[in-house]
Amino acid sequence: MTPDNSLIQQTYADYRSHFGGEPEVAAFAPGRIEVLGNHTDYNEGYVLSAAIDLGTCFLAARSPGSRCALYAPDVGEEDVFDAGSFSPCDTHRWANYIKGVIAGLRSHSAIGGLVGCFRSNLPIASGLSSSAALEISSALAIAHLFNAEIPPLELARIGQSAEHHFAGVRCGLLDQVTSLFGKQDELVMMDFRTLAIQTVPLSRDACFVVCNTGVKHTLVDSAYNERRAKCEEAATFFNSVLPRPIGALRDVTWAEWEQHSKAMDPDAARRSAHVIGENERVLKGMDLLRHGQLPEFGQLMFSSHASSREYFENSCAELDYIVEQASSLNGVLGARLSGGGFGGSALLLVHERSAADVSRKIADLYAGRFGKHCEVRRVSASAGAHML
Repeated sequence: MTPDNSLIQQTYADYRSHFGGEPEVAAFAPGRIEVLGNHTDYNEGYVLSAAIDLGTCFLAARSPGSRCALYAPDVGEEDVFDAGSFSPCDTHRWANYIKGVIAGLRSHSAIGGLVGCFRSNLPIASGLSSSAALEISSALAIAHLFNAEIPPLELARIGQSAEHHFAGVRCGLLDQVTSLFGKQDELVMMDFRTLAIQTVPLSRDACFVVCNTGVKHTLVDSAYNERRAKCEEAATFFNSVLPRPIGALRDVTWAEWEQHSKAMDPDAARRSAHVIGENERVLKGMDLLRHGQLPEFGQLMFSSHASSREYFENSCAELDYIVEQASSLNGVLGARLSGGGFGGSALLLVHERSAADVSRKIADLYAGRFGKHCEVRRVSASAGAHML
């Protein structure tokens, strides 16, 4: 599926209006959804994700000297800096993602002055990785602008580094890799130990519905840190009781968890149960998709959410309600929370023909239960980032 033509046309119009003339390069990078594999990345495990048909368009051209000007038309802000010397800024935080990308590209090529303009149809803070789409679209465009030939996985690392050092977010590689390696009607599977990447077809009869609750619960950072620490504690425990080296929870089977979990700290046992189960669900899910067993794959999504709710405790009442209601709707194959949890979005796997009806029913049910709007949108597995 090609990017929304109206998004591209509007970005060109914004560029011409603000800078005059025409851009030299244009790139598009999609957002992503996490389909299976929750909190497995920092446990050296597996994740199934998909690039989607929403994303960010970035236009750029060279400018004389070392002056850089970045324009964000949706907020009417411009950030100006010198290509040879810059740092993160507090006033235009959106620019930090692009500045971080430029900093990473400078280790591969001389980056001079430039002007850049971007627009996105990804909703902010909805769990669809709008930040990664901005990083990857700008990285592709600026690399092409200055004739830098950079392998896709290195571009992903540049995007990740921008988040770490310029945006202050200690993210993994999932978002950037998915944005780059997505394929039409396929899911992306990444092994976070080896960084091996492969894709698997998804039935063309299926698409996804994203239900953004808009909920962001308090204490998310401390809750994340606690869960990560308990996963590390669990890996250390299994390393002490199993007859082989255990580097991370991806090395532990569910049978081994069942055998030894009663001897563990209860919190570490629950957190590790989720991660170990998720890794096994991703591997089983890959096999099911290869054999066209979509209903069975959908059941893995329901199981994943139950594990998030019971073991990892990173769900919330709003997400649980959406998944529970979705399980009884015709046309829904699977549902789970997507992303870090503690709020954010639920992801539904649905038959294409049922997407509109399911979306309407979920929105109505949610409004009736919570008295507020839930943003519901259909998305499909789509191609990864590319030049326009």
